[in-house]
Amino acid sequence: MIVVTGAAGFIGSVLIGALNDEGITEIILVDKFGDSNKMKNLEKKIYTKLIERDTFIEWFKENSSEVDFIFHIGARSATTGFDKEVYDELNLNYTKDVWNICVEAEIPMIYASSAATYGDGEFGYDDDHSLVEKLKPLNLYGESKNDFDKWALKQKKTPPHWYGMKYFNVYGPNEFHKGRMASVIHSAFHQIKETGGMKLFKSHNPDYENGGQLRDFVYVKDVVEVMMFLWEYEAESGLYNVGTGNARSFLDLAKATFKAMGVKENITFIDTPIDIRDKYQYFTEANMNKLIMQGYGVPFYSLEDGVDDYVKEFLLKEDYY
Repeated sequence: MIVVTGAAGFIGSVLIGALNDEGITEIILVDKFGDSNKMKNLEKKIYTKLIERDTFIEWFKENSSEVDFIFHIGARSATTGFDKEVYDELNLNYTKDVWNICVEAEIPMIYASSAATYGDGEFGYDDDHSLVEKLKPLNLYGESKNDFDKWALKQKKTPPHWYGMKYFNVYGPNEFHKGRMASVIHSAFHQIKETGGMKLFKSHNPDYENGGQLRDFVYVKDVVEVMMFLWEYEAESGLYNVGTGNARSFLDLAKATFKAMGVKENITFIDTPIDIRDKYQYFTEANMNKLIMQGYGVPFYSLEDGVDDYVKEFLLKEDYY
C-alpha cells in the first residue's frame, strides 16, 4: 500500500494519476479535504481511503506495517505567510513525525522540499548536502523546508531510502484551486482570456530587464516522472533538485502562452507588489547533475512544449489530470 499526503493538491493529485496509470490503486490519500475545488483533482482517481491530515499521524502509527512507501507531498505551501508556528507545525514537525514512523517501520519515503530553500541564490542552486547549512531562504515557507532538510541530514537513523524533492517553479494541470499561489502560466492564461493581454512584473533589479527575470519552470508531469523514478529504482538517498536545469524568462513564458492560445501578443509591465518585492528571486536554475548521475535520463519538456500541452489539453478544456 502507498500513502500520498497532500493528495488533493496540485502535485499530489497528478502523482496519484500517474500511479493509477501504472496499475497502482491501493493508495491512502491524506489531506485536509474540505475544499470542494481541490476535490475535483481526485474525481478521476482510484484509491483505497481518504484520511484527514489531522488524524493521519495516529493512523500511520497504528497501520505502518501495511504501508510500503510514502510520498509526503503535503505542506503549507504559501510563500507569503508570516505565522512561523504554522510553518513549523505543518512543514517541520509534521514531517519529522512522518520520518520517525518511517524509520521505525522501515518504510522508504519521498518528501517535498523546495527550491525556495536556496533564497537569493547566493550559494547557487546545487543540491550538495554540504551547502544546506549555509542557505538563507527569503520567506518562512523556504525556512521551514530548509529546517527539515538540515534536520534530516543530521539523523543517524533514517528510512531505508529517502528523498527530499527540491521542486523549482512547477506548473501544470490540477492547480486551479491555488489562487495567487498558482503558476504564472495559469495566471497568464486567465488574464489573456479575460483581457486579451498579460501583465508581467517589472524588474526592480538593474541587472535584469522587465520580463527578463529568469526561473527554472518545470512541468508537473516531469516532476512526477522524477518521483516515480526514485520510487521504482532506489537511487542514493538524499536531496534532489527537480527542475529542467534550463532557466527561462517570464517574457518567454508569456509569449509561449499567447502562442498556445492562438492570441496576438499583448504584454505590459506592472510594479512587483511591495509584500514580495524584497523577497523576489530574479534567477533560479536547478543543477540536475546528481539526478542524472543516478541514471535518470528522461528528457524534460521544454517551456514551449510544456505550456502548449498545459494550455491545449487542460486549461482550454477546463480539464484535470
